[in-house]
Amino acid sequence: MTQENSGGPLAGLRVIEMGSLIAGPFCGQVLGDFGAEVIKLEDPKVGDPMRQWGRSKPKGLSPWWPVIGRNKKSVTVDLRTEEGRDIARALIAKADVVVENFRPGTLEKWGMGYEALAKTNPGLVMARVSGFGQTGPYSKRAGYALVGEAMGGLRHITGEPDRNPARAGISIGDSLSGLNAALGVMMALHARQRTGQGQVVDAAIYESVLTVMENLITEYDLTGYVRERSGAVLPGIAPSNVYPTKSGELVLIGANQDTLFKRLCDLMGRPDLAEDVRYRDHAARGAHQAELDARIAAWTADQDIEDLLPKLEAAGLATGRIYRAPDMLKDPQFAARQSIVSVAHPVFGAIKMQNAFPRLTRTPGGVRWPGPTLGEHTDAVLAEAGLDVEAIAGLRSRGVI
Repeated sequence: MTQENSGGPLAGLRVIEMGSLIAGPFCGQVLGDFGAEVIKLEDPKVGDPMRQWGRSKPKGLSPWWPVIGRNKKSVTVDLRTEEGRDIARALIAKADVVVENFRPGTLEKWGMGYEALAKTNPGLVMARVSGFGQTGPYSKRAGYALVGEAMGGLRHITGEPDRNPARAGISIGDSLSGLNAALGVMMALHARQRTGQGQVVDAAIYESVLTVMENLITEYDLTGYVRERSGAVLPGIAPSNVYPTKSGELVLIGANQDTLFKRLCDLMGRPDLAEDVRYRDHAARGAHQAELDARIAAWTADQDIEDLLPKLEAAGLATGRIYRAPDMLKDPQFAARQSIVSVAHPVFGAIKMQNAFPRLTRTPGGVRWPGPTLGEHTDAVLAEAGLDVEAIAGLRSRGVI
């Protein structure tokens, strides 16, 4: 594994991705963004369902696939056949990492569990992404993000208090588990440098959600308090909310520290509020949160957002708009940091998507190509693995690839 390379910090790392949808493939996306060679094994007939997913299909293609499939090589192989599994075993024998998100037990049923694969490749790191993990009474259940987000505690606290729990609007549980799987892969590879041995990274969706739930468990354990839905605010943290403006657009303002609140009061022309017994410290503002928010909303509602934002920024207050895709594409901060990049696509032409992240100063990641066509790299990868033209043709005629 090379330490520095213009192709990214993970150049020289070979990853075999055996998974579909978001959770496992997001791990592969992250590794591929930073230079790993990610060989995605797909069903020869339909490929990853993400090729078909999406609310809209411009030119008959899904806008999901160019992102989740980017920087990957597509090899078609039917893992339900013994010949297909033999191909996978041969590729894995020369790989550093395997990423999979089948239901636990599937690989073992195919004779491709970690112990079996590690016999020929003891340094192998296997990232296993699933709803509930590889162990425990729920491990064999189908695990989707909506269940993992609920079980991990996120759904119950998301939304307005007088309504049913809401979802985040994206499959955040899938992405969190894929991100944690990628983090685990990096830890396991670091350990391999010392020991020469690989290991399994067990990334459950519900635990990936649980791990970002801040003090939810500890607060209940110590006080008995169960955190509930609170809409746009965090209970007891004030002011920190969205407020109306004269132009009809919402503005975000965060001024929940004493010094920041004083600046906001001065800007509102109400310096007396900073000394008011109801608002003069963090606890007091939290106890009178709704009343304080109403005062601030009455002030912002009489301000045009284009005039208000520069004033808030000049006062050193945390502020901003609520962005949608069009706002991101025209924002100078996004442009200056190339947060969104344009990538050449064979059908769409130039398409825009989020850049590789996080940023590395010496060996940055990047988007080298969008999601490939189904089986685009099959012949090249299998030829590199030692199969000749006749053997590849035979596999294709039998529907194995």
